[in-house]
Amino acid sequence: MIDRRKTRQVVVGAVPVGGDAPISVQSMTTTKTADVEGTLTQIYALAAAGCDIVRCTCNEEEAAEGLAHIVSRSPVPIVADIHFQYKLALAAIEAGVHALRLNPGNIRKPAHIKLVASEARDRGLPIRIGVNAGSLDPDIAEQFGGATPEALVASAVRELDYFREVDFDDVKISVKASNVLLMIEAYRLLADTVDSPLHLGVTEAGPPPAGLVKSTAGIGTLLAEGIGDTIRFSLTADPVEEARAGRVLLEALGLRERKSVDLIACPSCGRAEVDVIEIATAAQRALEDRKIPLQVAVMGCVVNGPGEARDADLGIAAGRGKGHLFVKGKVVRVVPESEMVQALIDEAEAIVAEGIDARLAKADANAEAIAAAEREQLIELRGVDVNHSLDKIARIREIAED
Repeated sequence: MIDRRKTRQVVVGAVPVGGDAPISVQSMTTTKTADVEGTLTQIYALAAAGCDIVRCTCNEEEAAEGLAHIVSRSPVPIVADIHFQYKLALAAIEAGVHALRLNPGNIRKPAHIKLVASEARDRGLPIRIGVNAGSLDPDIAEQFGGATPEALVASAVRELDYFREVDFDDVKISVKASNVLLMIEAYRLLADTVDSPLHLGVTEAGPPPAGLVKSTAGIGTLLAEGIGDTIRFSLTADPVEEARAGRVLLEALGLRERKSVDLIACPSCGRAEVDVIEIATAAQRALEDRKIPLQVAVMGCVVNGPGEARDADLGIAAGRGKGHLFVKGKVVRVVPESEMVQALIDEAEAIVAEGIDARLAKADANAEAIAAAEREQLIELRGVDVNHSLDKIARIREIAED
């Protein structure tokens, strides 16, 4: 279990952030906010993918007017993203948004910052102080010699001080950077400096797979240390991928209840009887769409498959034109290879509906014996050491002795 850092709590719409609240997943729309229907379509897709909070840009008057229509129809809380123009923050508040994101690097006049904070205070809206290494205050950058962890935190603290001057502390903070190590160090320092809830992200991470790797490295490292209360994967991709990635990461770390499939699969080897990649990809796609909260294994052979994935709720192992379907390591059915994916779908839905114990009670009485016989035939046909590892080891030892 991860021992999470204790923070104050803010509430975005109906979603609590910080304190003992579950870590939330965020993303941002890529549509023009003035395009109300297009933006709502994307918001609904994000919500379906597990997004808890959605941010929309408010970069012009038409965007603020769009927010007035969007907020009341959105299935999740809406945060207005504000840059440069403080009046658009005031307009977004009038539109009814649930929170604001302000960038202290480009809204710099204290009077403007305090005015926005005062309005948010009076309306009960939280604000995220969104520091970004790429748009750091020039004076702070000069003071600290560039975008250092200390500079990012100093920018956040200065903004926080402005807020406190008008008695506003309903705040969450981010100190994002595209450099993963800089981002990690900045958040560690921030966590030691304030008790505000923290919004984690590696900004401008880029397209998958590199963007996913960088985001997971940064966000995952901090989450494992107990730092972070809400997260966003900033990918150059469909934002739905951001939401899915965020959910997967939180579920993998045990920080959110599993609501989607956790598919594990062998990397394939000389024993594989099927195209494991094709089967696993098809199973992932089919089960993911059904929101099935099970761990499912796809194994390329029946020699070690059930044993290697014995802790999975459900799995299938291929062998000699057939698939051995197992539940908690016990073979319950043997199906033709062409029906492997459909068998996984049917079995997963049955487990969700009836429970694992009920499914085990309905297991085919002959399935285990059939599977055992086929495993023995494959071992006899191909040998236990199908990759000839023992021969290689013997040769290595001969070379070493010469």
